[in-house]
Amino acid sequence: MDICWLCVGLAGTAVYLLVQFLRFIFADADLTLLWAARFGKTPESKFRGKVVWITGASSGIGEELSLQLAAIGTRLVLSARRENELERVKRLCLERSSLKDEDILVLPLDLMDRASHPEKTAAALEHFGDIDVLINNGGRSQRALCVDADVDVYQALMELNYLGTVSITKQVLPHMIRRGTGIIATVSSVAGFVGAPLATGYAASKHALQGFFNSLRTELSDCPNILISNICPGPVISSIVQNAFTEELGKPVATAGDQTHKMSTERCVHLTLVGLANRVKEMWIAEQPFLLFCYVWQYTPTLAWYLTNVLGKKRVQNFKAGVDADSAYFSKPKAKTS
Repeated sequence: MDICWLCVGLAGTAVYLLVQFLRFIFADADLTLLWAARFGKTPESKFRGKVVWITGASSGIGEELSLQLAAIGTRLVLSARRENELERVKRLCLERSSLKDEDILVLPLDLMDRASHPEKTAAALEHFGDIDVLINNGGRSQRALCVDADVDVYQALMELNYLGTVSITKQVLPHMIRRGTGIIATVSSVAGFVGAPLATGYAASKHALQGFFNSLRTELSDCPNILISNICPGPVISSIVQNAFTEELGKPVATAGDQTHKMSTERCVHLTLVGLANRVKEMWIAEQPFLLFCYVWQYTPTLAWYLTNVLGKKRVQNFKAGVDADSAYFSKPKAKTS
């Protein structure tokens, strides 16, 4: 009889492990975040009526954040350099929500112009009175081999992605400390904790952000109601490739390639908002095999280095062949045509 119960127990365990394995194969986020998406609080319950300041709101993830937050009744501060694109996003937000014109502030912002950041922050506070959530989304990627890239490109990436984000955060943080509550969320990247060939400067800037915000979180241990959250997406459909730095300042990407193999922006943003609503400190948002790669880097770094070399070599081959660097990892890329 005991043997029968043991067999039943082992069979049950095997079925459970098989189900979890299958779930992981089809997962597109870390298990903590997927648990929150299934059983946690909804973005509607946490952000309706709140004031959220989004940098990089004129396209891509920033635009989709604006649209999804507007749809649940969040008041918004939309910032980026291109005021005309911000106005377009604002119109879309108003069309898809019950918000009024005064509920959305278009606030043009250049992250590299740090001298303007106190004035911009004051304008946001004057309009709404409070800033409940700051989403640091502004920034640019990189597509270039290190050996070909000018040092000026590395400086620009650090000025924009790292120092610009730190500057805005330092303007908003004292306000949140006085209130004793708030959320500072930063769109980092999987490249914020793994190596990314063709993006050495971008990865460096994202690693810097991870180090800064992980350290800041500990400094704020006396302010437990201020959440510091790092969002780490893998490849996502957006304009980030088209807008990436290359080996020279001002030189555009020759071709962005096909982006359809990447995660949808809508799904990435939905998971991001779920994570923030449930106070997740770090989120990995990526489809396979990139999600598995995150876990390998976290728990088996020796294996991670080996896989990085294999996949990194393929990424460089894709780049040299003129296709998207993140596509066709397991197939031979077609040669670049003239």
